[in-house]
Amino acid sequence: MNKNLLSFLPILFFLLQENLFAQISPGDLTKAHSHLEGISNCTKCHILGEQVNNSKCLDCHSEIHNLIKSGKGYHSSSEASGKNCWSCHSEHNGRNFRIVNFTPDGFNHNKTGYELIGSHKKLECSSCHQNKFIINSEIKKRSGTYLGLEQNCYSCHKDFHKGTLGNNCSNCHNTVKFRPAEGFNHDKTAFKLTGSHKNVECIKCHPMEERKGEKFQKFKGLVFISCSSCHKDIHQGKFGPDCQNCHSTNSFHQINQSAFDHSKTNFSLVGKHNSVKCSDCHKENLSSKPKHEKCTDCHQDYHKGEFVENGLLRDCKFCHNEFGFSPSLYTVEKHNTTKFQLTGSHLAVPCASCHFKTNIWHFDSIGIECIDCHNNVHGEEISSKFMGKNNCSNCHNSERWATISFEHDKTGFVLLGKHIAVSCGSCHNRGINGDVKEFKFASLGKSCLVCHKDYHYGQFRDEECERCHTFDNWKPSKFNHNNTRFSLEGAHSKVECIRCHKVIKQNNVSFSRYKLENFKCADCHS
Repeated sequence: MNKNLLSFLPILFFLLQENLFAQISPGDLTKAHSHLEGISNCTKCHILGEQVNNSKCLDCHSEIHNLIKSGKGYHSSSEASGKNCWSCHSEHNGRNFRIVNFTPDGFNHNKTGYELIGSHKKLECSSCHQNKFIINSEIKKRSGTYLGLEQNCYSCHKDFHKGTLGNNCSNCHNTVKFRPAEGFNHDKTAFKLTGSHKNVECIKCHPMEERKGEKFQKFKGLVFISCSSCHKDIHQGKFGPDCQNCHSTNSFHQINQSAFDHSKTNFSLVGKHNSVKCSDCHKENLSSKPKHEKCTDCHQDYHKGEFVENGLLRDCKFCHNEFGFSPSLYTVEKHNTTKFQLTGSHLAVPCASCHFKTNIWHFDSIGIECIDCHNNVHGEEISSKFMGKNNCSNCHNSERWATISFEHDKTGFVLLGKHIAVSCGSCHNRGINGDVKEFKFASLGKSCLVCHKDYHYGQFRDEECERCHTFDNWKPSKFNHNNTRFSLEGAHSKVECIRCHKVIKQNNVSFSRYKLENFKCADCHS
């Protein structure tokens, strides 16, 4: 063969091929598919003797294939499902042909299987359809594509919870507004909010912290085994770990008093304290700790400082206890350790008789002398010789006031005979002056006529009583007629007194006349 002919064959083959392709291909491919031009590439899209089959398209467009298989995206919608690819994406229409004839304006996004609701409606398409949100690396290489987005929130939005709360954001949030999380129901968690917990800001229980250089609010993994997990145990474990035995979530200061065991505190409730309202002692609030070392920390010092010893107030329990302020526990034995011992009738005297004066109780300041409680009814009738410093014990004792122990001989009037048995009042009680018995002592006088009636009606002087009478009886056993001016001799000694000493009447009073003026015989004998 001619060498010149051999060198022309390749050129001829090329010219024939170009002409053959021009006769087979209906037109140029778009820019996207331009790399597939050439007769040797036809079978990449076409099956010989048949039209374009969807399977060939989907072999290359695997991202569409995967969406269709999973039933997602626009190509799985009723509008695209079952159609041939080429019915929407026609080829061989030239390099600049718009094979994807898609206009975002007016597009019904619901056909993608992802309905735009809430704030998503207001967004521009480009706000979501960005290359940075595409996960698939092959799709990510494309420009201007609307494919490749996932439908979960995390594909576009940052997960502030860093995977701690799962991947279904709609459990708590909605598309209208991210905050507040209106879909969240705390009651569905392991910690149901009750009482005042409902009003607590989330941040107070769910603190902000830093994770990998970013702020993070912790919602899951909090410890809430007991109240002390969040709250400081001001009781320092004294009442156990279960705060609900006493408190409720409505208010820390709202205490279940019936369940509270006050004996676990440093102050056990005894007696009357059991009936006292909590607020009577816990003035500010029930968690405040009132002073309780002394009774006067809560109670007013009723005795107004009378029991201060060495600058310190004596403890009330010395006389009282919690079962009642009265009666006092101050016993006779305790009283007898003081400067004034209770003896005799003082043992039966109520405390108030001595200690309650002018509607005020007094103790240390009432004195220990008789006159401090008893009036000196004798006034000046008893001289200091017998009653020095108002010391009643010179005559009286505490066993019985009417029992007198007094040495009458010291007065100069010795008690003899019947006088020994006579009660003091028989001579010294001079009657009632007003509402008070009047006793006479110093001013009484020693004359018999002070106490006794003068049956002789002035015939004899006061001091002459003892010439005739003794203290043993009233009979004139000491009288001796021979010591008078008229001695009895002879038959006179046998005459009855009445024969000579006649009964006379003067001033309506009858009495025997003993003092005779005349002693002549004719005066008696006629």
